Amino acid sequence: MTEFILASASPRRREILSAVGMDFEVVVSDADEGALSQDAPAEIYVQELALLKAAATAKKVLKKKNALIIAADTIVTLDGKILGKPVDEDDAFDILSGLSGRTHEVYTGYCIMRVKDGFTVCNSVKTEVAFKELSDEKIRSYINTKEPMDKAGAYGIQGLGSLLVKEIRGDYFNVVGLPISALADTLKEEFEVDLI
Repeated sequence: MTEFILASASPRRREILSAVGMDFEVVVSDADEGALSQDAPAEIYVQELALLKAAATAKKVLKKKNALIIAADTIVTLDGKILGKPVDEDDAFDILSGLSGRTHEVYTGYCIMRVKDGFTVCNSVKTEVAFKELSDEKIRSYINTKEPMDKAGAYGIQGLGSLLVKEIRGDYFNVVGLPISALADTLKEEFEVDLI
């Protein structure tokens, strides 16, 4: 029987996998994400980050020969620039002001790695998110909830951040942090594991 290992501390990724009935163990990667250059195109960069996490986790679970490691990383881009997690409230304000009234992209890269032979498949998914026009007061009110502080792009679409969104084109779960439908397709096509 296939074991699944989620190489992520993200509660949102855990919730998504649990929602589709997957049993999995969480083994947080200790990969040095700062080691990667951000010069690559966003869809490649997120796959490189996911691969880095999967490989670092594989070293910890080598005895679990029947395991598949699932690793992912999500970034937000605006005008081709990566918007990370805000460093403080002023940074969150600047990020959200920049997103106000505009459309940005959310990329999630994911990798699935088979422990017994290292076979790995990586992919990325892009979703476009359009924000409403946001007043300074609305932005500050949202920042005061503390929700933006640990999220790429300074918002969480699954929470109060949903109130900032005008339109979404693509996979909602990709914006949350794991494009579960694409992941399920890869599991079936490449690893002969069907979630349904």
